[in-house]
Amino acid sequence: MNYKITDHQLRQKAMLLGTRIRANKLTKGYAIPRDGLFAAYLVQQYASFEIVSTPEEADFYIDDIVDSGATQEKFNDKPFFALIGKSLFTTDNNLDLKTWLVFPWEETMAGSAGDTVVRMLQVIGEDIEREGIKETPERVVRAWDTWFGGYDKNPEDVLKVFKDGGENYDQMVIIKDIPFYSHCEHHIAPFFGTVTIAYIPNKKIVGLSKLSRLVDIFARRLQVQERLTTQIADTFVKHIDPIGAGVIVKARHLCMESRGIAKQGHHTITSAVHGALKENPETRAEFMRLASCS
Repeated sequence: MNYKITDHQLRQKAMLLGTRIRANKLTKGYAIPRDGLFAAYLVQQYASFEIVSTPEEADFYIDDIVDSGATQEKFNDKPFFALIGKSLFTTDNNLDLKTWLVFPWEETMAGSAGDTVVRMLQVIGEDIEREGIKETPERVVRAWDTWFGGYDKNPEDVLKVFKDGGENYDQMVIIKDIPFYSHCEHHIAPFFGTVTIAYIPNKKIVGLSKLSRLVDIFARRLQVQERLTTQIADTFVKHIDPIGAGVIVKARHLCMESRGIAKQGHHTITSAVHGALKENPETRAEFMRLASCS
């Protein structure tokens, strides 16, 4: 969800910020590259200060927004001012904290997300005016909407169960090799593979297609394979309450294959078991045997 900050809201924030800068008798501001420069120009209408070229010359820092707080933490040796503190702003305007705040000076094609992609292309040395690149920012934003579309979805909404058909079934159900595509949270590099889910029903069964949807919800977030495995297993157990359940994830990681050690073709296998599959060695052995057979 995007929320476009209005000129009126910005001018109110700039006026308050100018008052604080005057009260602290600050005269030299370093604008955090690059949107901090827009903020500095706006606040200069309400406070007299010089925009300096380096952090060393400044007696304060100025930026457009405090979002995660990482920039403010980096520039913490002098007073730090921002037009918008996201946490307070979203609360005051009844917005979700995940809302993407769009400033008037940012591109509108996909909020400021598209502008971020343009900047990334510039950083790696690409010509953003090249014919094959011109539409790349829009395409990347659309791709991210798909690849990271699991954040706003609730896993329990997809786990539809049926009592009819499961009331007398107490043997293992196994769904093998569900394909998934995810991205590691350390490098935002793809990792992909298959998920196998097994469970022993407790008087109710789950729609088989719902398991693929459950995998997708967690895979379409920044992940590590270990967390992905436990999230699928824990959520399944919590909402289905089976006699036992197990999950095996088998994946290849491009963060390892295409950089760093750069060794191709390896698989990482993780598992999580609950209930009878954890407590009963024979049941667990059956699960592992069925999961590995062709």
